[in-house]
Amino acid sequence: MTATTDGTAGALPPRAPEASDTSEKRTATEAGPPADPARRATERAVTYLLAQQDPDGWWKGDLETNVTMDAEDLLLRQFLGILDERTAHAAGLFVRGRQRPDGSWASFHGGPGDLSVTIEAYVALRLAGDRPEEPHLQRAAAFVRAQGGIAASRVFTRIWLALFGWWKWDDLPQLPPELVFLPRWFPLNIYDFGCWARQTIVPLTVVSTLRPVRPAPFALDELHTDPRVPNPPRSRARAGGWDGLFQRVDRALHAYHRVAVPWLRRSAMRSAARWIVERQENDGCWGGIQPPAVYSVIALSLLGYDLDHPVMRAGIASLDRFATWRADGSRMVEACQSPVWDTCLAAVALADAGLDPEHPQLVRAAEWMLEEQVRRPGDWSLSRPRLAPGGWAFEFHNDNYPDVDDTAEVILALRRVRVPDRARAEEAIARGVDWTLGMQSKDGGWAAFDVDNTSALPNRLPFCDFGEVIDPPSADVTAHVVEMLAAEGRAHEPAARRGVDWLLAAQEASGAWFGRWGVNYVYGTGSAVPALTAAGLPAGHPAIRRAVRWLESVQNDDGGWGEDLRSYSDPAWIGRGESTASQTAWALLALLAAGERESKSVDRGVGWLTATQREDGTWDEPQFTGTGFPWDFSINYHLYRHVFPLTALGRYVHGEPFSRTTKGS
Repeated sequence: MTATTDGTAGALPPRAPEASDTSEKRTATEAGPPADPARRATERAVTYLLAQQDPDGWWKGDLETNVTMDAEDLLLRQFLGILDERTAHAAGLFVRGRQRPDGSWASFHGGPGDLSVTIEAYVALRLAGDRPEEPHLQRAAAFVRAQGGIAASRVFTRIWLALFGWWKWDDLPQLPPELVFLPRWFPLNIYDFGCWARQTIVPLTVVSTLRPVRPAPFALDELHTDPRVPNPPRSRARAGGWDGLFQRVDRALHAYHRVAVPWLRRSAMRSAARWIVERQENDGCWGGIQPPAVYSVIALSLLGYDLDHPVMRAGIASLDRFATWRADGSRMVEACQSPVWDTCLAAVALADAGLDPEHPQLVRAAEWMLEEQVRRPGDWSLSRPRLAPGGWAFEFHNDNYPDVDDTAEVILALRRVRVPDRARAEEAIARGVDWTLGMQSKDGGWAAFDVDNTSALPNRLPFCDFGEVIDPPSADVTAHVVEMLAAEGRAHEPAARRGVDWLLAAQEASGAWFGRWGVNYVYGTGSAVPALTAAGLPAGHPAIRRAVRWLESVQNDDGGWGEDLRSYSDPAWIGRGESTASQTAWALLALLAAGERESKSVDRGVGWLTATQREDGTWDEPQFTGTGFPWDFSINYHLYRHVFPLTALGRYVHGEPFSRTTKGS
């Protein structure tokens, strides 16, 4: 049964004061002597964040993932013949510094050793010049063998090894380039996959068809459980069920590879190349993320694009921009860059902390965000051909794939700023709202990039053993859209009400919501509760009370909140983990929205934030609290540790933000 709201839902937020009303225009740092620790912490945090802004108006924190990004960057450069000693040395410093005492590497801070991450890290250090007899590599090799060796690693790891003959192409799932010819109504066409997956799969169809092998710079016998039989036969699934079916399909595709019709295959390869080149962004990247970029560069190289070709030059240059060189001489490769996301979150935090809506730095941020609006169709328009563009992407350049989450948060940020050209801002916001409404899925929720991208088949493929490959609606994205619509005064409209109903139906028995793009139930709940109350649900609504009780039940003894990434794979970890600044803030945002400002839980949570703030105004947070794929690919957004605590403290000090937006001013 679909849950419904009560009769109080749909109340519109009050209008903001007129622009001429300047009586309350004081920043947090201009507000006089601080009244309490929370106000002092807010002031320090505002000062710190303002100092981090780029002169052009944006913020961007490092986006840290795991060392496979660094390893695959080295492997790509080795494959292309462009790996230089300085890059290899700097990457080696970074990878070496992330090794665990047992010799393994984890996929997130404090996590268990991961076999595939460890294999790729080991290869990276060999490329950096480390010798297999050195103790740290001996420990790593022992860990790999104990976990089953290379044969037990993920498909993507074995694809990288196959490029150098360390694994056989015959022992990998086959991806024919003829996939690009499948119509959208046909099962497993490329648009059945999420945008990040299709951008990776199309170039990999070229790579897995041409099956290149470049001379290996060294052997990897020590990473097999039995070096005499390095590539054991593939295991077979049971005859019945989807797994068995797709394994038989894979065997058929391997057979087809040997007898493919030449003219059809050539045509498919040309179509795949055209698809790849058409989706290259202005900065040379693909989708603004590293994995599709590296596979696209490899595929085009195999299809005859030399390194001096403009497409290849731009692609390699874009990958260079993912590298962050550190003071210790090490080099970390980001999987992606998040300036739009970081900037809208920073603007929200500063505004909710009391910064004047006309503060020059907020105005610069808003004007930069306005310039970043995507005004041309992308892959999303295949599902919504009549929908006018108007979203925002996550990255500096990603016009093919704007996302709903960024769009909702950018609009919330723009509403908090008074830019000089208000007509321009209103037009951009209107386009963004219309685009977001048009991206609602038929079940009432919103996904990140696509509409109704919910087929269960892609996840069944033997190839897809790493992370999510579809993009269904999620609680966190839906919540941000509902919150945005409420701020726009549109909470009573059918689309918003369907979103509210979707959220209520998605609440789990515990009272929490699952977090797709942040860790995990603390993030989902911290997103859903503020959205539902903004949309008109009273604090006493049963769904809100259940959420409050759950948050109170998982608060740590130190007053903070934390949730380990293992909560995605082990229910015993749900709501459990070391307290972190970002997760404590998410819990506080929910409790404050639920009317719990005077509660003991809020007092203790605010006390934890004020007590753990550093002297420079920010917080330490080595933990990974963001996700690309739940459990499989985790992210430490280095700005999360700051923007979310500042937002929570600002709302604690100044109250909820909806009466202070600039709509109607």
